[in-house]
Amino acid sequence: MSQLVNEFTDSNFENDVTNSDIPVLVDFWATWCGPCKAIAPIIEEIAEDYKGKVKVGKVDVDQNQNSAMKFGVRSIPTLLILKNGEVVNQIVGSVPKSEISEKLDTII
Repeated sequence: MSQLVNEFTDSNFENDVTNSDIPVLVDFWATWCGPCKAIAPIIEEIAEDYKGKVKVGKVDVDQNQNSAMKFGVRSIPTLLILKNGEVVNQIVGSVPKSEISEKLDTII
């Protein structure tokens, strides 16, 4: 992970995501997930492109099951976009960068 991609955990999720003063893109993933690995470079690019406008981070669902359960994550990768602590958009599966950018652009 680059320095621009945060590691969100069950213990820091509320502080770093829910209470964030800017929108947050959360990537729910796992080390064994092929599509998660495929989308990882796109998440890195998004973090660079939206630096200062959107906080970007990842949640390992195997290590942080409470966060995954709280948001009903049933398949991975699942990307959630939160603004003011509320989910405003959700993307399931490996998608092109343009689709993620389009959804982010509507909220910033």
